[in-house]
Amino acid sequence: MNEPESYIDRIQRLASHNKELKSQLEEMVKRFANVENQNQYFQEALLRYAPELDMSSKENRSLIKRLKTVSILYVSVKGFERLYQLEQPELMVDLLDELNLALDDIAFYYNVVKLKSVGDMMLFAAGLQGENRTNPIDIVRVALEMQEAANKIKAPDGEVFWQLKMGIHTGPVVATPNNSKSAGYSFSGDSINIACRIGDASPDSSLSVSVMTYELIKEFFESSQIGNMPVKYKGNLGMYQVKGFLPEMQVEGHPNETNHAYRIKYLMLKFMDIQEEVLDYLEHKLPQNLYYHNIKHTIDVTTEVELIGWAEGVSEEDILLLKLAALFHDAGHTISYKDHEYHGTIMAREKLASYDFTTEQIDTVCRLIMATQMPPKPKDILECIMCDSDLDYLGRTDFIPVSNALYKELKEYDMVESWEAWNKLQLKFIGKHQYFTKTALQLREVNKQQQIERLEQVIKEGVIE
Repeated sequence: MNEPESYIDRIQRLASHNKELKSQLEEMVKRFANVENQNQYFQEALLRYAPELDMSSKENRSLIKRLKTVSILYVSVKGFERLYQLEQPELMVDLLDELNLALDDIAFYYNVVKLKSVGDMMLFAAGLQGENRTNPIDIVRVALEMQEAANKIKAPDGEVFWQLKMGIHTGPVVATPNNSKSAGYSFSGDSINIACRIGDASPDSSLSVSVMTYELIKEFFESSQIGNMPVKYKGNLGMYQVKGFLPEMQVEGHPNETNHAYRIKYLMLKFMDIQEEVLDYLEHKLPQNLYYHNIKHTIDVTTEVELIGWAEGVSEEDILLLKLAALFHDAGHTISYKDHEYHGTIMAREKLASYDFTTEQIDTVCRLIMATQMPPKPKDILECIMCDSDLDYLGRTDFIPVSNALYKELKEYDMVESWEAWNKLQLKFIGKHQYFTKTALQLREVNKQQQIERLEQVIKEGVIE
């Protein structure tokens, strides 16, 4: 007797959670318009601290960047003080060269940039090529692999010889173009100084991170607080020692290898970067006369697939693929109104391949996009969720304004002749339509039947709304 009520309570909780996410997403979209103004403000302020640049040059001003979320890795190699104890110290020096090459290879593999190398100290950075949510995770993984590489180099007595003191901090970095005689950028800011101080304070053969980095990696790595670092104007910053991947993120029996759960959680963060990028693109590229197939509809469907997906009990990976499909399902309207689903799959394939999704995952996303073609004919639970989310408005309380927006859009594209014809077309479509998931049936079917009755009355009375 209590099971249906518990099921509905679960739906309501999910709906409330997704309402909050939708509100946050809409607020994020609004902030897009302010980004350029903020960048301009920072660029002008930074010119005061870049005397080597031509202050009157618009080109130089446009090149100065303030990156908000960059992860800096400080690495200090320890062991030189023990060289004199060895009979053949040159052997360990040769191995140090091999270690340096290994560290560079690891950084390169994860797209981490080497900023500086002075003596036995090196600085690396993740997030310079484009700000993203995964760069703190990437650079911690780089640091752990560097530690592993160092641990493989042994002295003649079998002990680890070259030890790495490592520190990571995540924060803003200023990128200033070098003068005309050299290429590239120079980087500066408190974030670099903090990473160096944390690294210096870190015990030998260990990795320490600031509290800022810890908050961004704690769902992936096992860490424990080891103290506080006093930082001028910032107070005491917590320091955490990273021990390795969380047990639930490891391949059983192989603590240095990540499992499928790690990859899906990591890709969930990638999704947020993709979502920002795609929504920004849609906001600027969708035709202005798309009154229904606009950015709001994309956000609605992306929210709804998550709601229905969790309620239907599909996996976290399935939720991710559904949200990606929802994000791209109408993106093809930027190319053509007709066959926009197909164009959306082309865009999805290109974008997702650059974010390291597997071929199988990309194929599933494209299949789900094509499932939104009319009339809906879903073949599995994921396609059912996708179709129900795309036509969720048929059973919502805002059916009338949404329907009016769709009529206005179709009218501009000469796809409907009159209001009377539109109402008859709607009644025919809704009368044949069915929701496929238990969740949508519970949440939307009753209201959909009410809309059918309303349309029948409108047609009978000849009402023009």
